[in-house]
Order: sequence, then structure tokens, then C-alpha cells
Amino acid sequence: MSAAPTRFDELLPRAVAAADHFAHTAAVYDRNTEFPFANFDRLFDDDLLRLTSSVANGGHGGGLKEAQAVVAEIARGEPSTALVLAMHYSHHAALTRTRWPAHLVERVSKANLEGVALLNSAQVEPRVGSPSHGGLPDTKAVRDGDVWRITGHKSYATGSPLLKWISVLAVTDEPEPRLASFLVPREAPGVHEVETWNATGMRATASHDLIFDRVAVPLADIIDPQPAAGGLKRDELGSAWYFTLIGSVYHGIARSARDWLVDFVSHHAPASLGAPLATLPRIQDELGEIEVKLTTSERLLRSVAEDADAGRPLGPAAGIAKHVATENAIAVTTIALDLGGNIGLSRDNPLERHHRDALCGKAHAPQNNMIRVIAAKARLNAPAREAAAATPEAGPRKPSLSLVSSAS
Repeated sequence: MSAAPTRFDELLPRAVAAADHFAHTAAVYDRNTEFPFANFDRLFDDDLLRLTSSVANGGHGGGLKEAQAVVAEIARGEPSTALVLAMHYSHHAALTRTRWPAHLVERVSKANLEGVALLNSAQVEPRVGSPSHGGLPDTKAVRDGDVWRITGHKSYATGSPLLKWISVLAVTDEPEPRLASFLVPREAPGVHEVETWNATGMRATASHDLIFDRVAVPLADIIDPQPAAGGLKRDELGSAWYFTLIGSVYHGIARSARDWLVDFVSHHAPASLGAPLATLPRIQDELGEIEVKLTTSERLLRSVAEDADAGRPLGPAAGIAKHVATENAIAVTTIALDLGGNIGLSRDNPLERHHRDALCGKAHAPQNNMIRVIAAKARLNAPAREAAAATPEAGPRKPSLSLVSSAS
């Protein structure tokens, strides 16, 4: 890989400028449910698509803290683009950390340097739902000579029209079945897209269904096989990347809603008041509440990222950060709609779109109720773990509960 890394203080201003540009067309993509192809051309030209690829693989080697900053900025302009980018970043950061075969790492990294070559996984299924809930996928990988034949139906394949690669979760047909992902080129024969995405918000993500009909994958293109009986296991760091980048998308949406509201109340002066709305104590109080929520989300997301980048244990903190950021985004956009009144509700302004987009934060598995249960179990089990850690005779310490993640 020959491309050289760029300093992050040079990359972040490009993300800010790109977000400002994306904001001009965000309403069009939302209204028409169109995928923002042009936005990814801009991200490639700005050299932002290789942010989290390792330096050894030709990337910038950015950590989670840097990825969060870029994703939140892009979400401020066009959040569907940011969600696709977040998943691309998570996967590229994991290439050398997880058990990807070296030849697949090289293949995917090389394509990422040469053009827009987005990478995402396909895990959720219509019948089984998310693997976060513990079920095995119906998708099968059947050995056929020197290839696997992948057959199945996946839902919510975010960014599907522009993906270059799909990491497809499937169960093998071996005497002792394994659960693994298989790298499938998006244009491989037998891959069919069904345009099912018609959500209230995040309408430009094109999170359509994908059908795999005996898609041929070389035997060597298998990723992180595990005994199927044990279910899907994820590393804590990978979950942290997924959760906090998802949270950063919705935090960026909330920031955009705040910015619109501040401009509105600073300039809108009803005749009955004779002054801008921003002079009213009630407006100032509600704006202060928005700042409290945004500051909480930003600080929490950043602290988890710093811990992850430093290799410190996280426990359930990353899932909690996603929980807080998504709920705060919904609260912020709700307050903004209340203060914006009829003008805020008008589709001629972006506020109602920000609110619809923020509501989609509830959909990413595991949902917030599951995050709360996992956090509760971690706390309930804490005394036993602490006692075991303090007693040498107790044997090796059991791993703490870690939150699982999903591609959708």
C-alpha cells in the first residue's frame, strides 16, 4: 500500500466542509428516498474513506475518537451518509484486529484506496431478526467443491446500492456447523436487491433487503468461523466502535437541530413580542436543556472512545453511550419542534426531518431495553467478579458481560 497518512487536523476541516455541502441536498434525498451517491464521491475525493484503515494497509490509522468526530460532522449535514460511513469505518478498523484472512484484508484495503469501495455486513434476517438476540441465521453456506454456496435472505443492508463488499453471516453445512461471515462482492452472480426500505426517517440509507441465491464464494474467503452452537461472539472493542459511531450519527443530527433552532429564535421576532424569541426566559431555559443533553452525549461518547483507543476495559459503557446519545437526540429534536411551532413543523424547514431521523436511533439492535438489562446484570454480577479478582485461589477472572452489536 503506497498511500501516505494525513494528519487528522487536516482531515477534520474537510469533513466540516463536506457536511456543510451535504446539507444543501439532504432534503432532496429524504423526500425522494434516493441514495446519496455523490456524497461518497466527495468523501473519497476528500480522502476520508480510509480514515480508520491501518497505516500498514494504506490508511490514516485513525482511532475511534477521530472516527466519531468525522461521523458526527457528516451527520450534521446528511445523516444517512454518516450511518453508511460509520459502518464502513467500523469494519475497516476491525480488519487487522479480528480474524480476517490476510488475503481478504489486502483485497478490501486495496480497493478502498482506489475508489469508493464501501464495506458493510449483512446479518439481520426477516424471520430470525438480529443476531444480537441470540438466534442463528437461516442463511446457509454449503460446501460445493472448491467454493461455498451462500443462500439466504438478509434485511436492512445499509448502503446496499453502493456496497463493494458484503460480509454475510451464515451457518455452514458441516457435520459440526460453524457460524462465520463470508466476503461476498456486491456484484457477484446470485446477489439480488429488493427495495424494501421505506422508513419514517434516515430515508436515504437504502437499507434494503438482499437475497443470496447459491452465491459462490471461494473456500478461503471465510471470516472468523466459530462453533455455531455457541452463537455469535463479538470482541468488546468491536462493539465499542459500532455503538459509539451509531451514537455519533444521532448526536450529529441533534446538533443540526440545535443549530437551526438557535438561528430561528435569534432572528424570529413576532410583532406581539417586539423582540427575537431568544430574549424570552422560557426559550433560554429550553435551549439550556438542549445544551445539557448535547454536552452529556458528546462527553460520554468521547470518553468511551478515549478508553477504547487506550485499550482500557469498557464493560457495558459503550452500549450505555449509544443509549444516552440516541435518547438525547430524540429529546433535543422534540424540544426544538416544540419551540419551533408551526414553522418548525413545516417540511420547508429541516427540523421535522431531524426529528424523524432521530427517532430511527431506537431501531439499532440491541434496543435500549436490552442495553439496560445487560448493564443491570453487569452490576449485579460485579461483587462476585470483584471477589474472584481479589482471591488468587479463585482461578482466572471471568470475562465481563459485553454488549453485542448488529449491522442494522
